[in-house]
Amino acid sequence: MDRAARRAATAAYKERKPAWGVFAVICEATGQAWVGTSRHVDTEQNGLWFTLRLGSCPYAALQAAWTQHGGADAFRFEELERLRADDPEIGRPDELKRRQALWRARLDAQAL
Repeated sequence: MDRAARRAATAAYKERKPAWGVFAVICEATGQAWVGTSRHVDTEQNGLWFTLRLGSCPYAALQAAWTQHGGADAFRFEELERLRADDPEIGRPDELKRRQALWRARLDAQAL
């Protein structure tokens, strides 16, 4: 990648708008689920899968299930809900916590 392309990619990354949302990680083998929130739900899977592959995921139960069931092939990532862009920014963290609790109850899931 040349310098101009790298600068353009960096600028595009810095200018992207947050995609606040709720997501789930589901183990296909057991049906066990984990629900989390993110400011960038559209890219959350990349970071989470990276930490799981390295064995350094901060969520011990998810890391244990990942190791036991053989990695990425046994899991799926689902974006459950995304906040609207016109939602007030000041209340977004509280709204995400509320929606995470709702999805945890629906899926009988653990929190991330």
